[in-house]
Amino acid sequence: MAKYEKADIERRMNGAVESLKSDLSGLRTGRANVSLLDPVVVEVYGAMMPLNQVATVSAPEPRMLSVQVWDKSNVTAVEKGIAHANLGLNPMIDGQTLRLPMPDLTEERRKDLAKLAGKYAEQAKIAIRNVRRDGMESLKEDEKKKEISEDERKRSEEEVQKLTDKYVAEADKAAEAKEKEILTQ
Repeated sequence: MAKYEKADIERRMNGAVESLKSDLSGLRTGRANVSLLDPVVVEVYGAMMPLNQVATVSAPEPRMLSVQVWDKSNVTAVEKGIAHANLGLNPMIDGQTLRLPMPDLTEERRKDLAKLAGKYAEQAKIAIRNVRRDGMESLKEDEKKKEISEDERKRSEEEVQKLTDKYVAEADKAAEAKEKEILTQ
């Protein structure tokens, strides 16, 4: 068992929150957001590549994404990649550019997306609590090995709990903000 390190616990908990924020940014809210296309992979030159390695994605208007394909021969492959990502977007080809109008979200779809945001938050909180458990186990192990006193263990356990509370609150805040954004469009 690894020795207790506050910096490592904090880094891992922060990683769970950052991962949550990344997942939430991919949820569609009706507003054009370039991160919406992050999961898109395209088959070009005999390999699967992320979209951002074959094209530039921008949001020229609030309800429109634009994908500027660098190599004209890849336009069809990019269109297929976007279609296979099941994002509910219908690309319109204009030369080497694909325009993606953002369709309106139905009320039912909004509720589904809000539930998904909550599910992502719950996964992040589980990850944070797992890090807390690891930290607590390390502290008990350190005390058993006589590397720290009982008082030090208790003090450090309080520290770990404060970090846990802080990062769980951050995860809740991020999810609430996304749910509000989804439901109030």
